[in-house]
Amino acid sequence: MKIHGIIATFPKELKLLILFFLIPLSIGFYSGISFVRTTTGANPTGIEQRYLGNEDDENATKMLFKKSEGEILTTIHSHLLSLSVIFFIVALIVATTSISKKIQLFLMIEPFISLLVTFGGIYFLWKGFTWVKYIIMLSGFLMTATYTISILIVFKQLFWFKKRTT
Repeated sequence: MKIHGIIATFPKELKLLILFFLIPLSIGFYSGISFVRTTTGANPTGIEQRYLGNEDDENATKMLFKKSEGEILTTIHSHLLSLSVIFFIVALIVATTSISKKIQLFLMIEPFISLLVTFGGIYFLWKGFTWVKYIIMLSGFLMTATYTISILIVFKQLFWFKKRTT
């Protein structure tokens, strides 16, 4: 079955469905990213303090405590499950675009790698491997960047490419 590039041939109703699925999905995704930025300051120290606390910092303006094992496992569990479904659905839509197959494959697979690295990293950070905060930050950025690029490509190809006649 050939699906590469068929997004341009979708009926208007299907294109609108995809559009109106991706808009609230993206609002939810980016509000989550905003929450991360607000709670961590989008920096390695903030990431570390979010999960390990800052009880030793006498200059802290807000006291943070180390997350319990239940809190860490709940965070990892809920994010892995929900983001896996989100990235799977977005990957299915990206598979229908007409971009280079290598770029397409990267955009379809990379979010899953970053998802495992980010939330696996959070667990290892919680276990005391503080150096992984840098990997968490990098993989989180990469996950967000690939999601953003994927969504922009889909939006562009939904309405700005003509149907091919063959």
